[in-house]
Amino acid sequence: MDPTLPLNPRRQFLAVATSAMASLGLVAVAIPFVKSMTPSERARAAGGPVDVDLASVAPGTLTTVEWRGRPVWVLHRTPQMLATLANHDAELADPASNEDQQPFYAHNPTRSVRPEFLVATAVCTHLGCIPTFRPELAPPDLGPNWPGGFFCPCHGSRFDLAGRVFRNVPAPRNLEVPPYSFAGNRLIIGEAPNVANT
Repeated sequence: MDPTLPLNPRRQFLAVATSAMASLGLVAVAIPFVKSMTPSERARAAGGPVDVDLASVAPGTLTTVEWRGRPVWVLHRTPQMLATLANHDAELADPASNEDQQPFYAHNPTRSVRPEFLVATAVCTHLGCIPTFRPELAPPDLGPNWPGGFFCPCHGSRFDLAGRVFRNVPAPRNLEVPPYSFAGNRLIIGEAPNVANT
């Protein structure tokens, strides 16, 4: 066939129709593929900030919320709990919280923005177990020097009521402090505070 000759109208129609159908097929395949790469509503919600009403966390109690698929503790410390934090610095691996595992506003002995509230990821820094909340002083199973805190039953790591790790335990670091801020009587986990307000 001579390429300089015009195409038969029927062949021309078939060529255009085939090209159009192939384009539609490509679009029909591409749309679900592209949609599958965007995160679901549930995934977007899991990564977003978590709001906690602090009125529901009574003094001396601990509540657990989920943020980014991990448990996060919110501990409302009493004045008695806060008083114990300065009594055992010599037993801690990092009493001043100098490690770079917490935000700048948690580089203090209470590891918090507001001293009465500890916000910490509830995951042991050794192998990822979840420690238990042991606020009682000197229980028989933890010894006479136990000031209250968190005990990991998996391998015996110990953390005080500020999430600071004790010396000579398997956990290498303090409990992680996630980003958080306050809005009145609400705690927002996953949102760092305005620098001017800290």
